[in-house]
Amino acid sequence: MSEERSSAVRRPATREFPQGEPRLDAAHASEEIKRFLDLAIREMGLSLDYDISSPAGSEEVVIAFRGSDEALLLEHNAELLLALEHIAHRWLRLDPRMHDRVRFDCGDYRATRLEELKLSARVAAQRVRETGQPFRFNPMSSRERRVVHLELNGATGVRTVSEGAGDRRQLVVYPAQKKEGGARPR
Repeated sequence: MSEERSSAVRRPATREFPQGEPRLDAAHASEEIKRFLDLAIREMGLSLDYDISSPAGSEEVVIAFRGSDEALLLEHNAELLLALEHIAHRWLRLDPRMHDRVRFDCGDYRATRLEELKLSARVAAQRVRETGQPFRFNPMSSRERRVVHLELNGATGVRTVSEGAGDRRQLVVYPAQKKEGGARPR
């Protein structure tokens, strides 16, 4: 109960600046993430260690896990890893615009997944250019859709659109529309 009570008075890891842009207090975030992970790992009975790093001069915090329970973190497309990250964002009361600045990883899963998504995006774009038919990705998280959108942003001959709702939301790559009478592709 004392853990819960002390968490209620924690200050957020982000602060608003006069420009309205939130900034991450990496030192405070690292301290709070350590408190959260020590509690979560102990209560979950996981055999994991972690390193928290924040590249000098950056507003990013990266948490890398290792240990005999790594496989549990990475099962089912890293659901547990991503769930811990999500809870950490809540623990920090992190502004949603800052979620990309606090990342959890294990065995380079995130870096590998990022490269897979970028490659899939390029392959899908090429297929759409060649066939003229839209390509629909399986449902994916907003972060993963964002990676594909960014990878294909400005790509010749294609445009991307997210369709659907909730956890069934998909990214679709369409052939680019020709400009007609002021109509613009998305």
